[in-house]
Amino acid sequence: MKKFSRLISLGAICLLTLLTLSGCSSSVSKKDVLTADQQSNRITWGVKADTRLFGLENIRTGKLEGFEIDLAKAMTKKILGPDGKCTFVPVTSGTRVPLLKNGNIDAIMATMTITPERAKQVDFTHSYFDAGQSLLVKKGSPIKNISDLNKPGKVILGVAGSNSVKNVAKYAPKARVLQLSDYAQAMTALKSKQGNALTTDNGILYGMAAENPGYEVVGGNFTKEPYGIAVNKNQDRFRKKLNWALEQVEKDGTYNRLLVKWFGNVKGFNYQEMKR
Repeated sequence: MKKFSRLISLGAICLLTLLTLSGCSSSVSKKDVLTADQQSNRITWGVKADTRLFGLENIRTGKLEGFEIDLAKAMTKKILGPDGKCTFVPVTSGTRVPLLKNGNIDAIMATMTITPERAKQVDFTHSYFDAGQSLLVKKGSPIKNISDLNKPGKVILGVAGSNSVKNVAKYAPKARVLQLSDYAQAMTALKSKQGNALTTDNGILYGMAAENPGYEVVGGNFTKEPYGIAVNKNQDRFRKKLNWALEQVEKDGTYNRLLVKWFGNVKGFNYQEMKR
């Protein structure tokens, strides 16, 4: 009887959660995010917490650090003024859009490539970082480029929900793709030899290589992956304001200073091509 009661309670909780999310989604579509953020003096950003150089939790301080974190802070100050505040919510490639749709975050700045498919769900700002997909392998690996993986029996590691996984089907259709939930798990899988290579955007891979000296980025870039800030549909005022803020941090030199801060000493990564 107790077990039956627990099942009823669990079912009620799930139903309530679904109804709540449905209600949230409906209210989010009517909310003017820019006005709400100006009134609260705060922007809530969805960012990565597992991606070195872009967004990574510092285990000593518990704070998130990276290029996207600093860029979000700078843009917040432009939009809300010097006293404007940020809230950072960690997201993964699989959770970022649902969190945006449900109103848990105002904008996504989390290594998210602008694609036509994603543009059906969200609206993007101009690109703020032009990445390209590449490969991470153990040093000494016979894998030198994506064509080396286009063979039966080869396994490519990727992160679920990322654009990189979809690209593999185009560039190495004969390989098998093993999808992990985040980059930490993907790196662990590479170390344990569950795959021949790990693929994602070059900036992310260079960060992983710097953290794991026995591994290297190979093959150059076989795709173009422009990152954009994503906002909900029907938030044109907010999107335009974000574009304006991005232009301001580029004009006053903040963007290039952050680029040098996070990528200037990354071996093999040509940050000069990114300067604006």
